[in-house]
Amino acid sequence: MSAWLEEVRWNENGLVPAIAQDHKTGKILMVAWMNKQALQLTADQGHAVYWSRSRNKLWHKGEESGHQQKIIDIRIDCDEDVILLSVEQKGGIACHTGRESCFYRKLIDKQWQETDPVLKDPTSIYVKMSKVLKQLETILQQRKQEDPTSSYVASLYDKGLDTILKKIGEEATETVIAAKSGDKEQIIYETADLWFHSLVLLAQQDLSAEDILNELERRFGLSGLDEKASRTK
Repeated sequence: MSAWLEEVRWNENGLVPAIAQDHKTGKILMVAWMNKQALQLTADQGHAVYWSRSRNKLWHKGEESGHQQKIIDIRIDCDEDVILLSVEQKGGIACHTGRESCFYRKLIDKQWQETDPVLKDPTSIYVKMSKVLKQLETILQQRKQEDPTSSYVASLYDKGLDTILKKIGEEATETVIAAKSGDKEQIIYETADLWFHSLVLLAQQDLSAEDILNELERRFGLSGLDEKASRTK
């Protein structure tokens, strides 16, 4: 464990509160808890990792919703007992209610009233990405810190973008060949390889499957011809 972690004044449960703040607007998005491992992973991976007290486990922000928090910088207060994260909020939604911020209620006439709109139905957020995609994205992020000699994905990251792109090209070709053969099992197998290496590319570029799903969702109700024409322009 890094020496700098010992400078944090952890509470009796080995935790410290962490505030996530939008790096552009300064808006407070949420408050959560971190233990030493969560803060270490956050610093190492560049994405917010918290400690869930209710589930008693590490919580990679966005592992279910896809709404990751990319770290811009990490600060500590003068008493060394609060962490401030300056983040880029993926999807513009930090709260599980589908709002930008967890602080969406304001005291008005001595009553807590909701003042911030729901940007996206939370039921659509948490069913959009399958459990498999969520688990894969978490694993792919973790592989960034692993030894390239002991992990295939880590070796792809280590070799760089061109190697990842070459693999995607190879898997795309194999998918085409499988489709031409008409062998459904082979099509499934090769498409899985293509999707997997595409997810590696997204992780390498600090993107997520949620970003792609959002783009596909944007195209609903839009003619394919119109979409293609707008891209050409």
